[in-house]
Amino acid sequence: LLMQVTLKLFASLNRYLPANKINTIEAIIQVPHGATVSQVMDIHCIPHPQAHLVMINGKYIPPQDRLNSVLKENDALAICPPVAGG
Repeated sequence: LLMQVTLKLFASLNRYLPANKINTIEAIIQVPHGATVSQVMDIHCIPHPQAHLVMINGKYIPPQDRLNSVLKENDALAICPPVAGG
């Protein structure tokens, strides 16, 4: 059984979006019910070291919680790489 989730990938990570993307940073994806943040990252080949900031519906998910953070229908998963300022 699948559910729908919005995947938002920013900056250099947007290349991991599937072909059915809405725009340059966002796509509606189908994932198995009970899928975790880490599982979605693995399905889309998003390198874990590059996932600096991860949020579900705007709530920060620290690295140690990504294996156990389960997504729900219509959640928005946003992932940002590390950014250098200057």
